[in-house]
Amino acid sequence: MSSSRPSQTMRPTHVVSCFLLREDSPSPRLLIVQRSQRVGSYHAHWAGISGFVEPNVSPDEQAFVEIGEETGLQRTQVRMLRRGQIVEYRDVELGRHWSVHPFLFAVLTPEQIKTDWEAVDMRWIEPDELTNYDTVPKLQEAYTSALHGDRVV
Repeated sequence: MSSSRPSQTMRPTHVVSCFLLREDSPSPRLLIVQRSQRVGSYHAHWAGISGFVEPNVSPDEQAFVEIGEETGLQRTQVRMLRRGQIVEYRDVELGRHWSVHPFLFAVLTPEQIKTDWEAVDMRWIEPDELTNYDTVPKLQEAYTSALHGDRVV
């Protein structure tokens, strides 16, 4: 006789993932940050600038908020280039159904970035090096979605 357990409910969770590019070097560089032990999930994994989409806030607006909080950059120091399609990920262990809203930004003043408590390290890498890092789930897919997303005018 098999025991039946109720299936675990997946909590829908919308987040933004912002990919910041610096274009002041011979080839574009992508900012990745290593998540601290103080964040809620995926400790020590590499990610873009990310955060929960707050109630009554659009993903576009949340992207600017997260960049400001996590890098210290103001809206005038970044330019949104592209908006990708949502990337979904179901994490059974965390009981979350993630909907990742990916964005691609150009950073106009990369030397002024100062990360906050959510990151313990930051690196500017060539985008094809992303696969060399232990990242949050679906980061490569989210980056690809942002890179090929709708151009923002």
